[in-house]
Amino acid sequence: MESKIFEMLVPMTLEGLKTTLGVFVVTLIASIPLSIAVAKLRMSKNKIISGITGIYIYIMRGTPLLLQLMFIFFGFYYVPYIGCAFSRTQAIFTAFILNYTAYFAEIFRGGIDSIDVGQYEASQVLGLSRTRTFMRVILPQVVKNVLPSIGNEVITLVKDTSLVYILGAGDILKAAKSVSNRYSAFSPYIYIGFVYLAITAVLTKVLDKIESKYNYYR
Repeated sequence: MESKIFEMLVPMTLEGLKTTLGVFVVTLIASIPLSIAVAKLRMSKNKIISGITGIYIYIMRGTPLLLQLMFIFFGFYYVPYIGCAFSRTQAIFTAFILNYTAYFAEIFRGGIDSIDVGQYEASQVLGLSRTRTFMRVILPQVVKNVLPSIGNEVITLVKDTSLVYILGAGDILKAAKSVSNRYSAFSPYIYIGFVYLAITAVLTKVLDKIESKYNYYR
């Protein structure tokens, strides 16, 4: 029976892998640049901007991602004066990007705060603009400092992609569930567990290489 389970699971897993990796890549590409902007807004001297950004981060970090997925997909239609419906794909990407932008923003905010104020002053003396100072001097050091924390969130993101099943998206966990229900067996979940471990192993290697590139700041 295991051979039949494996034969059925492989094509479904490969298909589900498109969804899993798609959510992972899009979330990562969109949320990291957005999080830097959000971190800067959170640090704004304007209390209104800082306050609104803080509320957004608090809501995203204070409620489960699963609940956010359900609210965006099902709840927005019933919000007064909005009454719009998101497609399944739109809801998934919106929830993941908003959620991870908030987490990454707090990581980057901590990294920016850790940079000595003297570096800003030295850049001013050299005639560098504030934008150029941040992009060329501050941000590379921030990235180096926050890479371990970012790496942890990236690994968590891989596992969080399994939550898309709640909206009926066909990811690799749904593939395991379908095969498991078909044959009343638990082994499909074990096989999918190894798939997650393989993805995590590859990401860990990539993150290690990125960290080694920033060793010249030590």
